[in-house]
Amino acid sequence: MQLFYNSEITDSTTQFSFPKEESKHIVKVLRKNVGDILHITNGCGWLFTAEVTIPNTNKCIATIVSKSQQSKRGYHLHLAVAPTKMNDRYEWFLEKATEIGIDSITPIFCDHSERKVIKPERFERILQSAMKQSLNCYLPTLNEAIPFKTFIKQDFKGDLFIAHCEETHRTSLKEALKPKQDITILIGPEGDFSIKEIEQALQKNFSPVTLGETRLRTETAAIVACHSVAFINEL
Repeated sequence: MQLFYNSEITDSTTQFSFPKEESKHIVKVLRKNVGDILHITNGCGWLFTAEVTIPNTNKCIATIVSKSQQSKRGYHLHLAVAPTKMNDRYEWFLEKATEIGIDSITPIFCDHSERKVIKPERFERILQSAMKQSLNCYLPTLNEAIPFKTFIKQDFKGDLFIAHCEETHRTSLKEALKPKQDITILIGPEGDFSIKEIEQALQKNFSPVTLGETRLRTETAAIVACHSVAFINEL
């Protein structure tokens, strides 16, 4: 099954027209014709089955013939991850985390961050592509990139963790996790969180955790955290 995405479709939509680029792909590449079936999601959990009615390369039109809502996971995972020096590494994290299962992502600029600028439009496209590839009907929320000192001032709910490399008391994340809980995990930059940032997180009731015996890259740490949460919720 190939999945298409459009945020404008709602559960009351009966007919839908694809934009020119997708219309050309549907008609010319996929060779869809009248009566052929397409699958579309709006990123909010809905899966729509549509039948091609007008296979036009400029404006392919399809009629919704059935719909269903994908079940949500029993937990909400929010990862706040510092942008990596190389953009492609962060993009890899976004792609893989979406495939594994994540609900919300916040890029955070930290004291030791080498990158202070991101391209949210490109990040959004990567999330959409990964959602479609993994046949997931929920698009992760990409929050605005903000400084750590601003992020940490928010009111947080659920279980809170900060992964850092300082030689202080830390619990293994896999031992600290509980299934069916809303979770926020902080992942720092290549230079790790500063002592001040760690102290600020602890003051906001974040628990310090370790992700294993070896030192991980930012994007690797984020994927390990994401998979750990997914794994504990499969048991």
